[in-house]
Amino acid sequence: MPGTLLNTATVLVGSLIGLGLGSQIPEAYLGVALTGLGMVNIGMGVKMFLETKNILVLAIAVGLGGILGAMLGINAGLDQFAEWARQSLGGGETFNDGLITASVLFCIGPMTLLGCIQDGLERKSDLLALKSTLDGIASVFLAATLGIGVLVSAAVVLVLQGLLTLLAKQLAPLAKDPEYLAEVTAVGGVLLMMIGLTLAEVKKLSTATYLPALILAPILVAVWRRWERSKPQEQVA
Repeated sequence: MPGTLLNTATVLVGSLIGLGLGSQIPEAYLGVALTGLGMVNIGMGVKMFLETKNILVLAIAVGLGGILGAMLGINAGLDQFAEWARQSLGGGETFNDGLITASVLFCIGPMTLLGCIQDGLERKSDLLALKSTLDGIASVFLAATLGIGVLVSAAVVLVLQGLLTLLAKQLAPLAKDPEYLAEVTAVGGVLLMMIGLTLAEVKKLSTATYLPALILAPILVAVWRRWERSKPQEQVA
């Protein structure tokens, strides 16, 4: 899985650069940079959101995904993991925010899924190489403002993308179906907008709570298809 290893390396390098710059740049300037990064994420999120082919499926996936995530306590679980990592590795008050924000940011979106499938099936890293560049740049700004937690997120990238690469054969049908991919992409766009709003300090949102929506989206597409196919039969009956 060379693509995942490259992605992990760029996050590590970018984070180290950001940590070095963070002590040299005034805090006010870092805040300006973080707000700008937040707005870029919002723009990317809007672009991905517009990929949806069925806004009703998207709305249900996000709504139910948020409820399911809250019931499962995903955000609280991630907070506990981040706090354990902070106490084990040391870090300031922004450690938890940096780890959780960077982990979600680097691991959602179609490039993660498609890149890992390409890496696993074709042994090509074109998509993950592009993603690695984007993540490396983002990690510089995030680490400069949110600290060492962003550096630790490289481990999350390694584990999650490594797992997706190993499951590439099973996930391939999802990536090849335009409707499945469109709704997963749109959900990723919603999550990116949430991250952007948090980074820009417009409103702090528990983005991780909505992660189940990424799984629910293709399931709901399949349910919608079956319902659409059953309608003519019902009318005839």
